[in-house]
Amino acid sequence: MNSNWFKVVMKATNVKYGKSLLLKGIPVIFNKRGAEISIGNNVTIKSSFLSNLVGLYSRSIIVTRVRGAKIKIGNDVGISGATIYARKEVTIGDNTAIGGNVKILDNDFHPVNTEDRIKLLADPKGGDSDLVLARPISIGKNCFIGCNAIILKGTVIGDNCVIGAGAVVAGKFGDNCIIAGNPAKVIKKMGEMK
Repeated sequence: MNSNWFKVVMKATNVKYGKSLLLKGIPVIFNKRGAEISIGNNVTIKSSFLSNLVGLYSRSIIVTRVRGAKIKIGNDVGISGATIYARKEVTIGDNTAIGGNVKILDNDFHPVNTEDRIKLLADPKGGDSDLVLARPISIGKNCFIGCNAIILKGTVIGDNCVIGAGAVVAGKFGDNCIIAGNPAKVIKKMGEMK
């Protein structure tokens, strides 16, 4: 089921999107006031169970959590049941495919330090607190991110990269890399493939 009516909700929360946005099923797209979500042209966001036969665990979730957060999705991007959650910034380049159930999280969701976690629980602002560490994520053009991969805060992925299924990715990776494992590392460069 295509849910073009959901575009009305997106406009009401100042989500900017380009031509030919295709929504399969009903995603969760929430833009915090004072934040920014922009989606390029010819983007497909799959959120229904049968829209990707890898088996989607949930709908696609695209959320800016605090004022000033940004999510920028380029042109010709495909997203399948993925979560993209920003407190700082997440940028996804053109022609990138994001596989089923991928998580792209530019923050820790809670402080690592025990005292700060206790403060956060008592904080009336809750999840809006500056106690939660966040660093921008950048994913290049022409990338493929395999199902169930997790991209963590501060990660930079160059152009033309492939992320293996189930990889837990943190760090900086250049162009033309095949990245896999937990913790993820470069296992090959594109020129080395035979």
